[in-house]
Amino acid sequence: MAMTLRLTDEDEQALALLAETQGISKQEATVRAIRDAAARRIHEDRVRDLSAAARARYADLLERLGR
Repeated sequence: MAMTLRLTDEDEQALALLAETQGISKQEATVRAIRDAAARRIHEDRVRDLSAAARARYADLLERLGR
């Protein structure tokens, strides 16, 4: 799917620098940045869910420990 990406001058410079430092095209840098951000978000959501489940499971113990 083709897509036009409109960037500010600052964002364009940041993308160009990112691509240059990684030795890849701006297209590839954009795709990698999107995938990295998505993977981080999914991981953060999973950690948050697991943490909430653990806190609920061990609520009594954590209360006794004063946490």
